[in-house]
Amino acid sequence: MATAHLLEEHRAALTGHCYRMLGSAAEADDAVQETLLRAWRGLDQFEARASLRTWLYRIATRVCLDSLGDRSRRARPMELGPASSADGPLASRPASEWLEPIPDAHVLPTDANPAELAILRQSIRLAFVAALQHLPPRQRAVLLLTEVLGWSAAEVADSLDTSVASVNSALQRARATLATHDLTPQAPLSGTQSTLLERYVHAFERYDVDALTALLHQEATLSMPPYELWLRGHASIRAWLLGRGAGCRGSRLVPVSASGSPAFGQYRPSGPGGRHEPWALIVLEVSGGHITALNSFLDTKTLFPRFGLPRELAP
Repeated sequence: MATAHLLEEHRAALTGHCYRMLGSAAEADDAVQETLLRAWRGLDQFEARASLRTWLYRIATRVCLDSLGDRSRRARPMELGPASSADGPLASRPASEWLEPIPDAHVLPTDANPAELAILRQSIRLAFVAALQHLPPRQRAVLLLTEVLGWSAAEVADSLDTSVASVNSALQRARATLATHDLTPQAPLSGTQSTLLERYVHAFERYDVDALTALLHQEATLSMPPYELWLRGHASIRAWLLGRGAGCRGSRLVPVSASGSPAFGQYRPSGPGGRHEPWALIVLEVSGGHITALNSFLDTKTLFPRFGLPRELAP
């Protein structure tokens, strides 16, 4: 018989699944709590015909589908309109409308083998989760259960109380939608890319804008949820860093891992005394020898505790 301890062992895997479905770390945590509660109450219905984790995934999928309902999708600024200028308006949107990053440690199960981990890490990347948001909820569930978890169409049909034909049709439509998005797999960081990140940290902390810009792809993007504004290309990003973003001069960076990508907690100077206060969680996207995206999430009151980042940095 499964116990509360055995159920808890599956928390990371379930959180990853719910995060892919919902696009929100906070909502994923809530969905997992509801999943484990339903599982605990329904243990007498678990007949061990499938693994405990498979049974929990079925419950979690239903919880997420119930949660999604007719809710609008979460998005990234780049999906809401054309690129802005560095002096464009700073309109913002509620936090509930934005895709959120999540700590890798919260969603990557420690018992997964290297091949499974590679798939799971790709499936929590911001670009992939953002693309999933364009799918209707049931298509999203079908795609994740088959493409990420490796279930057969029959297993998915049984889980969602539908037919194999319906599952295959939903999967075909979901794949066609994702094919319209740039979802090039992100390989593990090479030695050259690790050096690139070191150069990024040094350039950012020195606020050497020339050196920083040189590390970016020509079509690199910069976004700052909850603001709608986003920038593309060296000229715009450089203008921002030297203009309205100049308050970042003197910042310090603390490395973390977020959504399968390298990330940093950014702390800006907070007045005399040399202390630094939270400003943004920066999630980088890297391809080849360049940084292709700078995603700065400004909701530090929520994100920094979630990533275990301190409330301030001492001198």
